Amino acid sequence: MDQAKIDWDGFRGDIEGIEIEDSPQTVRLKSRDYFWYSPILNEQLRKCWAHLVVCPKSEAEVIRVASACAKWRVPVTPRGGGTGNYGQAVPLVGGIILDMTGLYKVLEVGDGFVRCETGLLISDLDRAVQDTGQELLMWPSTRSQATIGGFISGGSGGIGSVRHGVLRDDGNVRMLRIVTLEETPRIITLKGPEIQKVHHAYGTNGIIVELELALRPAVDWHHAIALFEDYTDAVRFGEALCREDYDIYLISVVDKRFSPFYRTLNDVFPETRHAVFSMVGPKTIDAFKADAVAHRGAVSLMMSDNELEAAGLPPVYECSYNHTTLQALKSDRSWTYLQVAYPQPYDPKIDAVMREEFGDDILRHHEFARERGAYQLFAIPLLKFTTKERLYEVADRYEALGCTVFDAHVYTIAEGGMKVVDEVQMAFKAEADPHGLMNPGKTSQAEAEMVLG
Repeated sequence: MDQAKIDWDGFRGDIEGIEIEDSPQTVRLKSRDYFWYSPILNEQLRKCWAHLVVCPKSEAEVIRVASACAKWRVPVTPRGGGTGNYGQAVPLVGGIILDMTGLYKVLEVGDGFVRCETGLLISDLDRAVQDTGQELLMWPSTRSQATIGGFISGGSGGIGSVRHGVLRDDGNVRMLRIVTLEETPRIITLKGPEIQKVHHAYGTNGIIVELELALRPAVDWHHAIALFEDYTDAVRFGEALCREDYDIYLISVVDKRFSPFYRTLNDVFPETRHAVFSMVGPKTIDAFKADAVAHRGAVSLMMSDNELEAAGLPPVYECSYNHTTLQALKSDRSWTYLQVAYPQPYDPKIDAVMREEFGDDILRHHEFARERGAYQLFAIPLLKFTTKERLYEVADRYEALGCTVFDAHVYTIAEGGMKVVDEVQMAFKAEADPHGLMNPGKTSQAEAEMVLG
């Protein structure tokens, strides 16, 4: 796509009155997300940026921007909080960043659901539904910076997934309201299974302006840490917590070598013990403690939100999922990560082989979640980065041992989390984005090569 052929004056004229940010510093800042977790993506994407940032404040303004972009053939990269790890919010071919954070209203909270605009911070949304005695089913560890629309567009699950499944599971996301990128934009409402047309599509096939999520009655979750001398015991303890009659919202197992990255927790997570970080409901606290002892461990922390805040300690969800990678990178930028699904049931021989062959270049980290009702174990191990070839040697070894690696070091959907081209999403893209202007180059490597020439 040739930005030199775009009539930027004509485009600006058509969206007059809508906020635009065009200072180079702001444009470059908002053309980035957390792709720098990957040295490979950092090299590929660090010099990609938009021409302008456009900041609509309502659905009507989004429609005006969409119409102007279609008319003048301006590429559009939607952006929420910019906390994605794969370059979802990075424009490969310039155009505009569509900053959706101006659409932040909670529109309706009912019994078992919430309807809101997509630029709303997840932490603000959760507070709004907590006021009604309800809570969100799941959210990312970056909840204080991430928007709910960004989570739907670029995420798949997170804290809460061990209890409620992943976003794609039936009933978790109830409705998405989409603006198409056409000269005369249309509103398309997707419900039920239809949400898969847009969920986890990186903003490549429609602008989500509104959504509806399922809620559940709120639980007074307690932040817990259990310590173990043996890593396999820690994982087995996590398996024991995967019960229907337990109130568990998070089960995250991390190697003791993560301890230096959490200095404020050294008293409850020393370098001599592996840790299981959990969020536990009041009715399950006693069972949690007993199960820890039964698996040769001990509970070092059990605090409510208020107690944790008074103690000046971080929430345990900031010690889980990809927040572990973030904490490590704050100390040492040579770390990166992999995303690995393990065969069930857990076989500790896999980790034993990886430890034997790659030693301290890998730090173990496992998460528990549910999908389609079944408990799953996956890993987000840290990897000491040296070369791209070495990274993929490690990934190949995991797969040779029966695991599935989802590539966190590519910016396309097909080659990354999906591992296939999603024909349903591509068909919807043809309908909602007939000019191919929505986050071009992100669906597959073939599209990226075509767009980038």
